[in-house]
Amino acid sequence: MKVQIFIIAALVVGITLAVALFTKGDANALHVNQVGADPLAYKGTITVTGVMAGISPDDPTIFGMFDVKELQCKTPNCNKLYLPVRHQGPMPKIGDEIRVTGSFVTIGNGVAFAANKIKVVRNHQIGG
Repeated sequence: MKVQIFIIAALVVGITLAVALFTKGDANALHVNQVGADPLAYKGTITVTGVMAGISPDDPTIFGMFDVKELQCKTPNCNKLYLPVRHQGPMPKIGDEIRVTGSFVTIGNGVAFAANKIKVVRNHQIGG
């Protein structure tokens, strides 16, 4: 009986440590809906988590991303906030959940997030 309790306790501790190690990095990332309301309030380098929505037809270095929570909306009248991201490297695929590190910059009359690092977390099958 004591051996079984010890094994269960060891499993609980192991699972707790594994969860803590794998979720530690997400604590510092902001979400698209957090930064979208007032992007210029965020100064310096930050990390934003979202889902890649598509590439701009006017500029192939800009893509849009929306908040991960918006994946739950299944109706056509969702009011998703799209954050424009400028990136000079390989583009993520549509549906990729990404962590983008960079800073906000003014481009013309608007604001975009200038990414210097993109990490793909996983892919969500969205679209056709």
